[in-house]
Amino acid sequence: MISLLLEDMTFEQDIRELLMAFYPDEKYIYTNEDVSLSLLLSKDETNYHIKIKDEGNLLEFSSPLRETKFDTKNDLKRNIYTNILKLGNKELPWGTLTGIRPTKIIMEMLENDMSLEDIKKHLKEVYLVSDKRIKLCTDTAKNEFNILKKVDYKNGYSLYIGIPFCPTRCLYCSFTSYSIAQWKKDTDTYVEALCKELLAVSKMYKDKKLQTIYMGGGTPTSLEGYQLSKILNVVKKNFDLSNLLELTVEAGRPDSITREKLEALKAAGVDRISINPQTMQQKTLDLIGRHHTIEDIYESYKLAREVGFENINMDFIIGLNGETLEDVSDSFTKVRLFAPESITIHSLALKRAARLNTENKREIMDNDLILAMINTATDTCADLGLEPYYLYRQKNMAGNLENIGFSKLGKECLYNILIMEEKQTIIACGAGTSSKIVFGDGRIERIETVKDPKLYIERLDEMIMRKESMHGID
Repeated sequence: MISLLLEDMTFEQDIRELLMAFYPDEKYIYTNEDVSLSLLLSKDETNYHIKIKDEGNLLEFSSPLRETKFDTKNDLKRNIYTNILKLGNKELPWGTLTGIRPTKIIMEMLENDMSLEDIKKHLKEVYLVSDKRIKLCTDTAKNEFNILKKVDYKNGYSLYIGIPFCPTRCLYCSFTSYSIAQWKKDTDTYVEALCKELLAVSKMYKDKKLQTIYMGGGTPTSLEGYQLSKILNVVKKNFDLSNLLELTVEAGRPDSITREKLEALKAAGVDRISINPQTMQQKTLDLIGRHHTIEDIYESYKLAREVGFENINMDFIIGLNGETLEDVSDSFTKVRLFAPESITIHSLALKRAARLNTENKREIMDNDLILAMINTATDTCADLGLEPYYLYRQKNMAGNLENIGFSKLGKECLYNILIMEEKQTIIACGAGTSSKIVFGDGRIERIETVKDPKLYIERLDEMIMRKESMHGID
C-alpha cells in the first residue's frame, strides 16, 4: 500500500494519479500505517516540501509555488516524477500526463497558431513525454485538426443510438450490456421504445444539422435484420440527413453477423462498420468468453466486402490474459491479410465492473512487454498506410499507454473524434446512454438514460422529457 499524507489537498488527485501510473496495482491510504511507500507533502509561503519514503530510502525535495496554479501543479508533478525515477522506476511513456485526452492540449495550441516545434518542446519540457509519444500525439492532433474543419460546432450535432445487448459478456467488458438470449422475446418492445425516442429527438433538433450517426452498444447486430432496418428507417424518414458526413454501425462480434443483417445495414445507408476480433488467437477468444472462431472472423469480413462495405474498422486489445509478444505479432500478421480501412488499438484497462476485476482474473504484464506489443501493432498500422486520427487514455491502462485509432485518409470515424474532443453536442438515445450538450461557452451538461432496458421502456417518457428540458438552452 501507498500512504499519502498531504497537508494541502489542492493537488491530491493529480499526485495520486501520477503515483498510480508508476504503481498501478497498489492501494492508497491516508494514514501512517505500515506501507511500502509513503509521500508526505507540506507547504509554506513559497514552496511545497515533499518527502518520499521507500523502505530504506528517503527522498526530500521542494517545489516552488508559482504565479499560476497550472505552473505550480506541473512543477510539483515534475519534481515528484523525477525523484520517483531515483527509486529505480522506469520512465513513463506519457511522462507526467495523467489526463484522458492528451490531444486536447495540442489542439488548443494548434488553434492558437503555435508551431509544431514549439508544441513538441512544450510536451517535452512541461510534461516529460517520451519522443515516441510526442510524435504519436502530435501526428494524431494534426490529423484531428484538419478533419474537424468540416464540423459545424454551433449548428451541428451528432446522434448516438444505443443497443445494450450482446451474445455473451466478455471478460474485460464494463459497458452496459444484457444477454440477447434472455432478452430475445422482448427486443421488439425495446426497438419500439427506441424508435419513439428517436422520433422525439428528430423533432427537437429539426433546426440543427445532423452530421454523424453512430450505432453502438453492446452489440447492435445482436438484433435481427428487420429490427436494424426498422431503427434506421425511422432515422432516414424523420431526420434531415442532407448534412450527414458518416453513418457508422458497430457490427462488432463475428458471432452476431449474418448476410441478412449486413444487407439491412447497407440498404439503410450505413457507410462504415466495425468487425472487432480483439485478437486473432483462438485460445484468447475462448478465455475472454467470445463464442466464435478465428474462421468466423474471416467469414464475417468476407461477407461485409461481398455486401459492398468499403470502410471497415477492426478493434484489437493489447494486454489480454495469457497473450505473448509472439501472439500479438501473429495477430497483426493476420490483420495484414484483411487490410481494413481502419484499426483501433486498445490498451487493456481494468474497469471496476469488468469480470477481470470482480473475479480477480487479470494477469499483470510487464510494462516493457506491453510497450513492445503496442509498438508491434502500431508498426503494422504504419505499414498498411494507416495514420493516427484519434487518441485517448483511461485510468488503469496496461503499460500506462493509450487507445488509438488508425485510418486511411478519408476513412476516419468523425464521431470517435467528436466524442473525445467534446466540441459538439451528441444526443444519445437508448438504454444506458449519455448525451453531452456542449454550450457556446464550452460548458458541458450530460443527460443520462437509465441502464436497464426494462426500466428504459417503462420510463421512456421521462427519458424524453430529460432531453426536452435541456433542448433549446445549448
